Amino acid sequence: MARAKANGIELEYETHGDAADPAMLLIMGLGGQLTTWPTEFCELLAARGFHVIRFDNRDSGLSTTFDDEPAPPIAELFARTATAPYPLSAMSDDAAGLLDALDIEKAHIAGASMGGMIAQQLVIDHPERVLSLVSIMSTTGDPSVGQARPDIAAVLAAPMPAAPTREAAIAGAVAMQRFIGSTGASEETLRAAASASYDRSHQPAGLARQLAAIVTAPDRTAALASVRVPTTIVHGEADPLVNISGGRATAAAIPGATFVGIPDMGHDLPPHAYPTIIDAIATNAAPRP
Repeated sequence: MARAKANGIELEYETHGDAADPAMLLIMGLGGQLTTWPTEFCELLAARGFHVIRFDNRDSGLSTTFDDEPAPPIAELFARTATAPYPLSAMSDDAAGLLDALDIEKAHIAGASMGGMIAQQLVIDHPERVLSLVSIMSTTGDPSVGQARPDIAAVLAAPMPAAPTREAAIAGAVAMQRFIGSTGASEETLRAAASASYDRSHQPAGLARQLAAIVTAPDRTAALASVRVPTTIVHGEADPLVNISGGRATAAAIPGATFVGIPDMGHDLPPHAYPTIIDAIATNAAPRP
């Protein structure tokens, strides 16, 4: 992995595939690290002819953290009364800055969950940098769509322990993934992923700051009408965290967008969905006649 200076901060990143191929920038979601994009997924995408770039967002993984900024209280976040230390648009500027640092003029963009929101903001703010857009399990920022199932929202709104032990943090991550993810993953697989994530970086305060950027972001629906790049929206039909209405609203907001619903997919990237998601990304990025 490597680090790049971008938008006044440092971002940890990793690449897959041939640098001579068209760039495909992957943007991960809330609290996720670049490793949340599975290596197998990245390698399969690279095999379709892309130079795949995955990176840690600010306040996650090994990128710059904003620990001098207090994390907003969870209750204020869910009441939408919190003040964000930085806006969602700063995170899209980070992505554009990473392209600058890597000397990439334009890239195909795919974002998952919050990463989809960042990807949407990137094409709104920097349309000249984006060749194509895929927004996965995300939403527009319109509070009338894409909301979590009430029981999920209640769990998320509960106060987090101030300093959970490693074991407690891993157990909590596994339980949450069971709650929001696709069915079928083994306990061993979920625990291995949660353990690797914790040991690489554990940034609960950073997650709260990222969440503040999400809940204070304006509705992007009107701005998305200006998007003119090929766009595909992918959403799990069983997603309990970001209701599929968010994906459908995103597709409706962007002229000419294609919508792909995936049965039995929750709020994650399950292996059984890799072929569908990768086909959607590659087809969307293919040159138009």
